[in-house]
This record gives sequence, C-alpha cells and structure tokens, in this order.
Amino acid sequence: MRIAMVSEHASPLAVLGGVDAGGQNVYVARLTEELAGRGHDVTVYTRRDAVDQPDRVPLPGGAVVEHVPAGPPRSVPKDELFPHMPAFGTYLARAWARERPDVVHAHFWMSGMASQIGVRPHGIPLVQTFHALGTVKRRHQGVRDTSPYERVGIERQLGRACERVLATCTDEVVELGDMGVPPRQVSVVPCGVDAEHFHPAADTGRTPERHRRHRLLACGRLVPRKGYDQAIRALAHVPDAELLIAGGPPAGGLDADPEARRLTGLAHRVGVADRVRLLGAVDPDDMPALLRSADLVLCTPVYEPFGIVPLEAMACGVPVLATDVGGHRDSVADGITGRLVASQDPETIADAARELLADERLRRQYGRNGRERVLRHYTWARVADGAEQVYRLTLADHALSKEVA
Repeated sequence: MRIAMVSEHASPLAVLGGVDAGGQNVYVARLTEELAGRGHDVTVYTRRDAVDQPDRVPLPGGAVVEHVPAGPPRSVPKDELFPHMPAFGTYLARAWARERPDVVHAHFWMSGMASQIGVRPHGIPLVQTFHALGTVKRRHQGVRDTSPYERVGIERQLGRACERVLATCTDEVVELGDMGVPPRQVSVVPCGVDAEHFHPAADTGRTPERHRRHRLLACGRLVPRKGYDQAIRALAHVPDAELLIAGGPPAGGLDADPEARRLTGLAHRVGVADRVRLLGAVDPDDMPALLRSADLVLCTPVYEPFGIVPLEAMACGVPVLATDVGGHRDSVADGITGRLVASQDPETIADAARELLADERLRRQYGRNGRERVLRHYTWARVADGAEQVYRLTLADHALSKEVA
C-alpha cells in the first residue's frame, strides 16, 4: 500500500519533551517505521518549521518525511496553526495529483482538515486519528483552553465525513458517539511501546542517587493537564518517599519554564520541596533505567487521551498508579498491573501509593503482570496489525461505495 501520514505539528523527527512534542510524535514515528518495515510505501507530511529543513528526509526504515510549506518556516504553537491549514491542504492536493496514495491517515484535527482538502479532488479514502478531542479538552480546561473556537465543530464534521475513525481507546468511542459519529465507523487501535527498549533489565546505575527513600516517578510533557501538582500534593501524605518529575526543557532551562516554577513553588508551599526533584528533559536512551529505578510510576493527569507513559512503565516491569481517565482505563488493569484512582484527589492518590509502597511483593507481581500485558496487547507490531486492518477495511468499503454509486 502507498500510505500518506499527515501530522501537521507532530513530526517524527522532532525532539521529544517540548510543549507540543510528545506521544503523537512517537505514535506517528513508530507506526510509520513498522509499516515501512512491512513493505508499505509511507510518506509523512508535516509542516516546515525551520528555514534550513530539506524538502524530504528519508527515515532509517525506508519511509520519508516531507516538509510542507504552510505558514512561517519557524516554530509556531500548534493552537496557532489553524489559519495555515488551507495552504497545507492545497499543497497535499498538488502532491497527491503527482503521486496518489491508496489511503491517507490524518493525525490530529488540523491534519484532518488539511487532508480533507487534499483528498477531495482525487477521491482518496481518509482515516482519521484525533489523538485528543476538543470536546474533552474544553470540558476540563474551560477558559484555559487555547484551541481555536472552530475545533469542536470541525472535529464533529471530520468524524462524520471521513471513511473511518481510528480511535486510540474505548473511552474515545463514547465521546465520538456523543458527537454523532456512528460506532460502526470507529475502530479502536491503541498506542504502543517499544518493548525491547523499555524492559525490566534496564541498568539503573546511572540514575539519580537515592536517599534511603521510596522513589515515585512522574514523567511526560511539562504542562498543567499532566497533573504533576496532584502528585506533589499527594507526596505530602506519603512520608519517606521522593518524587522525581522528568520532562520539559533541559535541566538548565527549568528556571525559565512557567510550569516548572509553578510546581517548585507548590512543593515549597506543601512542605515537600526537599523531596521533589525536577529533572527536566531526559534522554530517551536513559528513560528505561529511570523508570526501572522507581518503586512506583505516577500518572496523574486530569484527562488523558491515551497515555504512553503507563505502557513504558509496564514494559519495564514497574507498577503504575494512574488516574481513572481516558486511555488509562484500557491500558492499566486495576488490581493487576497497578491501581486506578480518582483524578484531582491527592489524598486518594496518597492512600494508594502508601499501600503499594508497603507491599514489595505486590509491586513485583504488578510489574510482572504489566510486562506480560504489554507483550500481549501493546507492542508496535500489534498496533501496526490493527492499523493495516483498518486501512484494508477502509479501502474495501471505499471500493464498494464507488461500485454502488
């Protein structure tokens, strides 16, 4: 198959850890790599955000990243990219006139908007993955939601108009149904994890020194919705434990980061500043060892469209304490690979953490179960199997609809 991946802000070439570089980048990169390794011809279209970027960049597995000139050739926050999507879509339409893909897979709502413009002249079937829904973001962030006003309406139209929505968790299927997207039009294919990179044998020798305390670890993009403040508040009720927070800018730039300053101030106010360490960006090569050094990985966002960190922890054989939201409900098996607790409830988080830290045997069992669960359901090979099936189903349905017409 000739597959076009459209990911307007999340390039597979991006350095992870920035405000707009996280799970979606990993998803696009690894799915692309896996599909290319199976012999598919894959091109990823992402926005040019630097003057010196080449037009096309080959990836090691055989796929190609094509940089689309849409908007200024510099970094632009993703919520400000909306006005440039018509230009992005026009570029796609021209590119696909020269070389028509069999199927287009759009990632995020703005990519879907651009892809609709690109596929319309050529009758190419479109698969949409939202990665996050505007309705959910608006519900939880309210006036702090910086998404364009048009987002929710465009997502509703996209979900109904594309051939198929590839959702990343069952919670999303419910949200899509509330938006008027028929369940028969939705397939669930989760995110994945590299179970060879994230593994229980990771060497923890180079990780931050411990001080005879249990270690709690939280990691991901350093943004408010990730709920690190909930983990800090919970720590006040978990004596003899330290909390490491990995993510954001490099350690030297944390003083200038608004979220890092907010979290540091909170740690002082609740009396745990001596037990909280913000590590800043951690090299991806060092993440398995950091995860393995933890007694418990905390994933405490207010909402989470999927969440790759629980999978990374489980792949490393480390138990997970996660909020009962979004994709966590699929990935974390409550009472088997970890615990699910109410969001925005630091005391409940603390109660569960104390219970798990007091029972090493249970933590080890949860860790073993987590590793087994990842190998059964969440490898990138499994994800690619699901995506391939969706593409083939989409192509078959598209061919049938043309015959009927």
